[in-house]
Amino acid sequence: MPVYSYICKDCGKKFDLLIGVTAERPELKCPQCDSKNIEKTLASFGIGTSSSSSSSESSCPTGTCPLS
Repeated sequence: MPVYSYICKDCGKKFDLLIGVTAERPELKCPQCDSKNIEKTLASFGIGTSSSSSSSESSCPTGTCPLS
């Protein structure tokens, strides 16, 4: 289910709503003042990356272990 970010145009509260994919559309309103005068905003997102060990990283905690 996607999460959408909104801002209330009456009180200025920023909030997120989890919107399911159902036949019924939930009532969208501000959780702080119950206003329906809200606007969808652009949400930020993060992208995770994986990295492999580089040659400078060592399994030796002190970094002074002899090379094998």
